[in-house]
Amino acid sequence: MPFTLLNRLTHTQAVFLMVAVTLMWSIAGVVSRQLESAARFEVTFWRSAFTFVSLLLILPLWRAADRASGALRGVPTSQGALQRHWGILAGSRAFWVSGVCWSVMFTAFMLALTFTSVANVLVIMAAGPLFTAVIARVFIGQRLPGRTWAAIVTAGAGIVYMYGSQMWSAFTDPAANASGLVLGSLASLCVPVGGAINWTVVQRSQQHGESIDLVPSVLVGALISSVLTLPLAFPFLATGSDIAWLALLGLVQLAIPCALAVVCARSLKAPEVSLLALLEVIFGIVWAWLWANETPGSEVLLGGSVVIAALLLNELAGWRDRQGALRIQTLSARNTETSVGETP
Repeated sequence: MPFTLLNRLTHTQAVFLMVAVTLMWSIAGVVSRQLESAARFEVTFWRSAFTFVSLLLILPLWRAADRASGALRGVPTSQGALQRHWGILAGSRAFWVSGVCWSVMFTAFMLALTFTSVANVLVIMAAGPLFTAVIARVFIGQRLPGRTWAAIVTAGAGIVYMYGSQMWSAFTDPAANASGLVLGSLASLCVPVGGAINWTVVQRSQQHGESIDLVPSVLVGALISSVLTLPLAFPFLATGSDIAWLALLGLVQLAIPCALAVVCARSLKAPEVSLLALLEVIFGIVWAWLWANETPGSEVLLGGSVVIAALLLNELAGWRDRQGALRIQTLSARNTETSVGETP
């Protein structure tokens, strides 16, 4: 069974699968540009709803395969239906906080794409590991090496340059959409901040002996996002083609790759996951450039390159330092661990 095979990935297989995951993540921008009439909150609602339905069907099959293969050995058998089939930890505060964080990330990401360019959104999201480092330092006392502080300052400078240049052009050009840039930037910022809070909460819960399964929390996040955006989505304007594109995003861009990323992280070290995840930024900008005629400006290319370079050098410099870092547990909670990755 495919689900069982995913529990026995070699390192090389996990690397190639993680590259495939970033390819799936990266289609959000270019697909959103194919929509004909779906409005902002309607776009978010349909994508989250299709993600929820997809995971609602996938998770019971996955967990059944894990139980059959012994991957969930050590997990209590006296579980309610929600926990047994979908991994819902109804009594865990950290689990629900994680679900809320996912809902913020899902909603903010799609809203950001309706306000500003794909490149702007992806570059801001790429700084997620640095936001995570800062929040973990503040709230759970994790010490940051000098290289990470240097990366934070450098990436911050790249983002300031990128957005500062665009803001200046927007406010000096009457034809430019300055408000869209501001709103899109703020919405984009919610994604890495929400992700940083998510990983910090889950990591802290593990330090206190509580295992949080990230894939079921994605399911909860999709449900919350759907419920909250439904009233704002009326009246529905999406065409049949729009619905098909948004179904593709829900299943192929979010549900499947989120689950596969968690599996990949069982076989990969934290720096490897972080480095491979950067491919999403490159792929996403290229797809929007080639198939949506969304050419990134020179300030985006230069500022974005500074951000990516800062992240890349930080991960490479800390490769050995992070070999023993605490990782976040996943579906096979008692037997495997995963590192931090991020996508909306």
